[in-house]
Amino acid sequence: MILDSLTVYDAKIHIAELSKVLRAYQGISQDQLAEDLDMSRVTIQNLERPKNVTLDTFLKVLERFELLEKFDSFILENIEDKNITPLY
Repeated sequence: MILDSLTVYDAKIHIAELSKVLRAYQGISQDQLAEDLDMSRVTIQNLERPKNVTLDTFLKVLERFELLEKFDSFILENIEDKNITPLY
């Protein structure tokens, strides 16, 4: 393993920072984001710590900040680059 390789924990830290930056940019609190997503504040706190983050929570945050399509495009581009046929 390369010493400078990205770890899962590093990615979770980046996701946490992304959520904080997006909230700050829009001037909303963790409480408001939680309310917008019909989640508890603790769920948002966990996302931003990072602790116990689920894919569902991350995707809902991306959707709330209108980044879900960009994330999905990234995934689809990688599938196409590898000439992989989706299973659905």
